[in-house]
Amino acid sequence: MDEAALQFIVVGDGAARRRIATIAQPGRSDRTGLIWLPGFKSDMASTKASALADWCSSRNLGFTRFDYSGHGRSEGRFEDGTISRWLEEADAVLKQLAVGPQILVGSSMGGYIALLLLRLMKARALSSDPEIAALVLIAPAWDMTEELMWKRFSSEAKAAILSQGVWRRPSAYGEPYPITNALIEDGRNHLLGSATWDPGCPVRIMHGLLDPDVPWEHSLDLEANLAGGWTRIAAVPDGEHRLSRPEDIEMLFSIINDVLERSPTTLSNNSD
Repeated sequence: MDEAALQFIVVGDGAARRRIATIAQPGRSDRTGLIWLPGFKSDMASTKASALADWCSSRNLGFTRFDYSGHGRSEGRFEDGTISRWLEEADAVLKQLAVGPQILVGSSMGGYIALLLLRLMKARALSSDPEIAALVLIAPAWDMTEELMWKRFSSEAKAAILSQGVWRRPSAYGEPYPITNALIEDGRNHLLGSATWDPGCPVRIMHGLLDPDVPWEHSLDLEANLAGGWTRIAAVPDGEHRLSRPEDIEMLFSIINDVLERSPTTLSNNSD
């Protein structure tokens, strides 16, 4: 990660004020840019984000990435994180740093945040908001606090969350991490599955059929929940959750390139 390019934006007021770490990699202003939205407990220095930064640089495409509060280089405690808080940060990054139309590229929880951000922008319909040209989602963990957490938790885990306000969830990727009652309760304010809605732009999903964390069927349910015929899913037969292998990353590049070629603000010669 380019430490020299690291900058901070301020989000929130008073006790909720926090500095969010960002890197805004410039590109040609007449081309659609990309914004990377990391997953839960991930950051902007991940394998996929770093590979995408190099790919965008070689094509003179703008690429913006950031860390949620409590993640990576950003301020705040992970325990204080909620969907509302992380969505507010993604919204601030988009409004303050995006130049021109953007493709939101979200991995796992980042896919959920991307969907929520698009829905938020469509609801407020401000002319000052950047245009969202498309969404590219990697194993999107939409409605994760309810469908992938609360409904799958044991009775012991639920009891700990309700009585103590937190439960430390074991992880295959490192140390156990806290799941708070605030995270679960706040997530119920951001559920997408209660009604179908039209994203109004292309939505491309890649999902591993062997994903143990976000089941493949979860993306099929998302496709059914998005109206307008905008959504396409690409299956990775031997892929698991992270989809960070070289062949997975090449597939991601191919999907993004296909979306870019359909964008009216992208020149036909991507090597210029």
